[in-house]
Amino acid sequence: MARRSPTGRPHNSGLLDPHGFNDDQTLRVKLHRCYLAGKPQLARTMTHKIYSMPFAKVYVALVNKVERKGRTKEEVDHVICWLTGYDETGLRRQLENQNDVQTFFAEAPAMHPNRSMIKGVVCGVRVEDVEDPLMQKIRQLDKLVDELAKGKSMEKILRQ
Repeated sequence: MARRSPTGRPHNSGLLDPHGFNDDQTLRVKLHRCYLAGKPQLARTMTHKIYSMPFAKVYVALVNKVERKGRTKEEVDHVICWLTGYDETGLRRQLENQNDVQTFFAEAPAMHPNRSMIKGVVCGVRVEDVEDPLMQKIRQLDKLVDELAKGKSMEKILRQ
């Protein structure tokens, strides 16, 4: 049975997994079924809801997550800038423009070359095994923020 929040609604335990798919394999199975049912147009329109979600909304969730654990917004900014190559003004511009997550990562100046060293499990899915490049970037960001919230040092988080 699904966990319920205090309001009685089903609890969403995955911070960056609001689309209802438990993992990428579930999404692939659903897409495959659409093709088998002769509905390829439906399969093309089935994408993760997070892709169209404003990055500013995700950003607020990430900041709240680390602040509850005693870390700071500036540390979240540092982690995001390290991963994506944005500088502070570029990150602020993305947040002000209300760009969606897909646009945020598409316009990223340069993804960090050490991001391939980000390994582990987020929402029950191994980050390094995610096939969709955009979803992998999202999971990598979530993994870095998880490590920040757990109290790891910045040197370890940034793979230096």
